[in-house]
Amino acid sequence: MKTIVLTGGGTGGHVTPNIALIPTLQREGWQVHYIGSHEGIEKQLIAAVKGVTYHAISTGKLRRYFSLKNFSDPFRVLAGISQSKKLMRELKPDLVFAKGGFVSVPVVMAARRHKVPVILHESDYTCGLANRLCLPYADKVCVSFEPTLAHVKGGRGVWTGSPIRNELLHGQKERAQAFCQFDKPGKPWLMFMGGSIGSVALNNAVRSALNELCKEFNVVHLCGKNNRDDAVSNPGYRQYEYISAEMADLYAAADLVVCRSGANTCFELLALKKPAVFVPLPAAQSRGDQILNAEYFQRLGYAHVLPQETITDETLLAAIRRALTQAPSMITAMQDSPISDGTERVLNEIRKYR
Repeated sequence: MKTIVLTGGGTGGHVTPNIALIPTLQREGWQVHYIGSHEGIEKQLIAAVKGVTYHAISTGKLRRYFSLKNFSDPFRVLAGISQSKKLMRELKPDLVFAKGGFVSVPVVMAARRHKVPVILHESDYTCGLANRLCLPYADKVCVSFEPTLAHVKGGRGVWTGSPIRNELLHGQKERAQAFCQFDKPGKPWLMFMGGSIGSVALNNAVRSALNELCKEFNVVHLCGKNNRDDAVSNPGYRQYEYISAEMADLYAAADLVVCRSGANTCFELLALKKPAVFVPLPAAQSRGDQILNAEYFQRLGYAHVLPQETITDETLLAAIRRALTQAPSMITAMQDSPISDGTERVLNEIRKYR
């Protein structure tokens, strides 16, 4: 039996693509281990996946701003490298697949030290800092966006797209209606979502424009943990902090999605052929990756972009109406995409190490 070590964490975006790969890996006879942090979101998410052994290591974060933790975290990283080397000796994996996040850095370094092949996957248009640190140690680098190949030297890059959980492809609108119980299910459905922790800007925008929105649409609002506001209500409005099992059905029901433009979200919408209005995280709050992701999808005709700085009730409604008018052309463009669900392409790279 072949053994694979998956790693990645810090955000759900560094974990869910790994989860998308696991069922097929297990069916094909791989023994799957996961190396993550002691307290990161990856530990919680992997705990729900059967048949995967989780190993926790020390990890630190390389910050671009001053913090006292910048003095202690290098020692945590060194400890994580030592712990990862020990795991490489014990597990003797045939392959490490690294999805990014700072927990992956010591794992990739340890794998190289023990001559274990490493496949790196970069979801965003440009590489994050953790993956930039891992690039020299990778045998193969899978990228979600074709232009990202220009940043991978030595012929190691391969354009795969992003792995998508198979269950998302099998949603049913009828189940979504049974779940949401809208009085007028025939109206177009809008879904607003800002990620697992939510988006203050998106939450404020949908609540401010809610009465106007509900005149035309049924509105499903994924507001993020601890962001529910029960003072806000309307017969055509349903809000949830977080959705898991019902997510595929809500996607199936949505005529348009208004959301952030993290890479995983972008490629889920592409796989599902769902038109979107992207509200990327502003450059002042990020390294600008969501802006690049969103602009790329807009150039290809898959989505529209509404900068957060320009949101008012009027601009939000106008963007939604415009996107719905152009939804048929966006769907056609996505249907013609050469790369939508990257799961099989990534698996094919992994299979080369069987």
